[in-house]
Amino acid sequence: MKKILIVDDQERIRELVRVTLDGTGDYQIFEAENGEQAVELAGKELPDLILMDVSMPGGMDGLKATRAIKGNSSTQGIYIILLTAKGQASDIEEGKTAGADSYFVKPFSPLELIRCIESIFD
Repeated sequence: MKKILIVDDQERIRELVRVTLDGTGDYQIFEAENGEQAVELAGKELPDLILMDVSMPGGMDGLKATRAIKGNSSTQGIYIILLTAKGQASDIEEGKTAGADSYFVKPFSPLELIRCIESIFD
């Protein structure tokens, strides 16, 4: 069973993604509400995929968390999709520079998100 970490400061977004993924029954889901928790859980659980929001309060936003995860030899292989409302070309480039493997703009189609995730695991 593949492990997925959902990182977003908004509980309703985490719930939407969790419900979308739970419908498939193929994933073990973990959740974090900020960048610090994301880095900690990534090191502890070693998920196969992280869905990471960019804009989160606190000292570590999604870009910093992505850099920290990709900069650690034990977690650098985790696939990270930035799932964010920031959809400008410069935002996407900044995400890729931080180490994100893919970029998904909110609002998103749950069906398209499932397709994207399934294509990663195929």
